[in-house]
Amino acid sequence: MPSYSGIVAAIPGPLRLDRYVAEYLQVLTRSQLKSRALAARLNGKAVKPSRLVRSGDRLDLTWADPEPRDLLPEDIPLELIYEDEQVVVVNKAQGMVVHPGAGNYRGTLANALLFRRLHQGGLEAGEAFRPGIVHRLDKDTSGVIIAAYNDQTLAFLSDQFKTRKVRKRYGALVRGSLASPSGFIETRIRRDPRDRKRFTVSQDQGKIALTRYRVIRSWGTHSLLVLGPQTGRTHQLRVHMRHIGHPILGDPLYGIGDPCFPGLNLMLHAKSLSLVLPGDQEPRTFKTPLPRRFWDVMRRNGFHR
Repeated sequence: MPSYSGIVAAIPGPLRLDRYVAEYLQVLTRSQLKSRALAARLNGKAVKPSRLVRSGDRLDLTWADPEPRDLLPEDIPLELIYEDEQVVVVNKAQGMVVHPGAGNYRGTLANALLFRRLHQGGLEAGEAFRPGIVHRLDKDTSGVIIAAYNDQTLAFLSDQFKTRKVRKRYGALVRGSLASPSGFIETRIRRDPRDRKRFTVSQDQGKIALTRYRVIRSWGTHSLLVLGPQTGRTHQLRVHMRHIGHPILGDPLYGIGDPCFPGLNLMLHAKSLSLVLPGDQEPRTFKTPLPRRFWDVMRRNGFHR
């Protein structure tokens, strides 16, 4: 069972224990505190996560290992961009689901990472392990994704996503030619009340979503963009591009059938991810080039490298 013992560091004033654990110690995220059954003793006395802590207090913590949830290791080839004892960065293939869920219990990135961890000797016999997927990519979105190999790293990276310190860039092929070479999209996004699988822009409901875009090349009927999400809402880029009248090519939920490219899959690719790794002071940037499916479409539009 994981544990921590130490003296509360210098903090501005009294702070809730759960907030101190998530924001200062970063051994668990606030959402994990309950699911991982955090037990805390403050100055030798058992206390609840809502208890206030002060600089100089003695804090002893224990929490449960993650539940395996019948995650099965699978030998699935992965294109690695970077790996160390704490994280792994992968160029996820289009069509791969990130995490097991309804209808997708096998063949996921999590299954592949569990197999890799077991066979590289990163786990002790009987040790529970569930890859810490820090963020998600849709099944049909390819590109850079990072996962943590331990709870401390998961909390450290999750905090950067939560506080919008992570920089993400996507390549997208969209319909039409945009009026401006660059721009900023700001809306609210909520689940579509008419279709629970979709999200939609709303005037007064949902969460704020922010996206920057820049046109790289336009052929009149289609354009290649770089998209920079400033927030991480579900389907954000896909919803925003439909909202401004330039849906992403091949999008089965938000797109429009394109007679030029029938049967095309989603043309959205996570090109780069910049964030600070544990032990580093400055951000690292992990990149991957546009996949072949992008170049095939662009060549058919007359573009050559």
